[in-house]
Amino acid sequence: MRSAATVLGIIRERGRRGLPLRDVYRQLYNPALYLRAYGRLARHRGALTPGSTPETVDGMTQTKITAIIAALRQERYRWTPVRRTFLAKKGTTKKRPLGLPTWSDKLLQAVLRSLLEAYYEPQFQPSSHGFRPGRGCHTALRTLAEQWTGTHWFIEGDLAPCFDRLDHGILLAILREQIHDRRFLRLIEHLLRAGYVADWPVHPTLSGVPQGGVVSPLLANRDLDRLDRFVETTLLPAYTRGTHRRKNAAYRRLAQRLQARVRAGRPTEARPRRQPLQRLPSIDPHDPSYRRRRYIRYADDFLLGFSGPRAEAEAIKERLGHFLREALHLELSEPKTRITHATPEAAHFLGYAITTLQADSHHDRLGRRSLNGQLGLHVPREVVQAKCRRYQHHGRPRPLPARSHDSAFSIVAQYQQEYRGVVEYYRLAQNLAQLRRLRGVMEASLVRTLAAQFKTSVAQIYRRYHTTLRTAAGPGRRVGRHRARPAAGRTPRGRPASGLEHPLRTARTAPCGPVRAVRSNAPHRGASHPAPQDPPDARAVPRPHLGPSDAGAASQDPGDLPRVSSGAPCGSPDQACACGSPHWRAGSIER
Repeated sequence: MRSAATVLGIIRERGRRGLPLRDVYRQLYNPALYLRAYGRLARHRGALTPGSTPETVDGMTQTKITAIIAALRQERYRWTPVRRTFLAKKGTTKKRPLGLPTWSDKLLQAVLRSLLEAYYEPQFQPSSHGFRPGRGCHTALRTLAEQWTGTHWFIEGDLAPCFDRLDHGILLAILREQIHDRRFLRLIEHLLRAGYVADWPVHPTLSGVPQGGVVSPLLANRDLDRLDRFVETTLLPAYTRGTHRRKNAAYRRLAQRLQARVRAGRPTEARPRRQPLQRLPSIDPHDPSYRRRRYIRYADDFLLGFSGPRAEAEAIKERLGHFLREALHLELSEPKTRITHATPEAAHFLGYAITTLQADSHHDRLGRRSLNGQLGLHVPREVVQAKCRRYQHHGRPRPLPARSHDSAFSIVAQYQQEYRGVVEYYRLAQNLAQLRRLRGVMEASLVRTLAAQFKTSVAQIYRRYHTTLRTAAGPGRRVGRHRARPAAGRTPRGRPASGLEHPLRTARTAPCGPVRAVRSNAPHRGASHPAPQDPPDARAVPRPHLGPSDAGAASQDPGDLPRVSSGAPCGSPDQACACGSPHWRAGSIER
């Protein structure tokens, strides 16, 4: 038989050329497609989650693939009803239904998805970014920031439970337009009507696709592709006109007066009048002969940008709702579908707050205003507050008792992963510094969790697990807030004023300069070694590092930390000094 890459390449080429797909059911007999699907599914944790039967990826063999193919040859394969569970929705008390299929159904759905994805992916509109290879939230947000300049109004759209209300008849009719294989379509129809198990009885599925199914996102994308084509081919030409905005008459008159004074040899009179010129738009923002409309979609959430009056934005919203009701039998969620002005307010899309920037004081090298009209991506303040609440109690950082049973290495690694995940997602935001509050709260919660685990004080945890970062500016660079070191060179003892400000000790260094050395039980006070000195570039040591590094923390108890083994020359960057003095490692928290 042909390899999986060859089969998918042929199907992809037919999809790119718009040719119908025939006799695709026979491709389900190819074991290479199942092995490819197994390699993609087995790496995920959901592969070990059982459905309505105990079957999981555990114990997967070639015999199971052979049995599935044999049942498909005789058209005797039957989909098992999914096990329904519920997940809490963010910011509301409602719950989202989730259907968990059995492992054999997951494997066959992965094969169906690979065939359908190869055929439909070249035909999908570029405005769609959800559940597509090579696309995601960041590609959608970059498109907004780069191509939506000059937007006045945002239309935030959200479909009322989309996955649960997809009409089976409309979806199968869309598939029949290009897939001319009755057996393949019958298999998909049986999948849509397999039902679900909730509290033991089996319930039929009269509409929608099961959330949690492997092929469900692609089927939803194929159904909503009609919405994308309607917007791109109907709404776009109707609300787009003009090549550029006309010049602002007030701006042009004032600019001509200034130029006349300069030509007359009176530049000193022109300078004071230049400031009012910088506060006026150079083009007419309300030009009736200029309209632009932009559209982007991620799964069942979409955003439209419009340059024009609000009345036309209301008309666009009404036409969208009418098309969804008539063509797809879907409804807009009224509480989540709203029209937002781009400058004083902010639209919310994919967790970001999106606004149109306005700053007359920002200029490029030529002295022109270069920021006005561009889109700005921001971290919403409520997102930071919601993330902080997980690590707080009554507004103050708290330890997480559920993690106190893990090792110190696991605790620090888990905090790092959570913080790194938030920062990586919001890395496109222009106010990324807002996450400093989250970092401080998580760090305070981390040291309190470690203190609760080892039954010691927060000061002792800071003293044992502090780090120094190696940065481009040099070793020992200050990270976070700290208190000034007393003139006598001794660290003050006592309780810190808050969870963030704490008297931290300076990094210990060898006489020859900063070295990377591991922790010890107690500072060395031998007569043969001089007293420890401060790093040349800093007087304070940062707190436990929560940045995007791959380092963890020591798994030993703070009171039982190992000493340094001697033997390396003094000043070695990664080893201990030959003098036997226990130095401190300058870097992330390590074993």
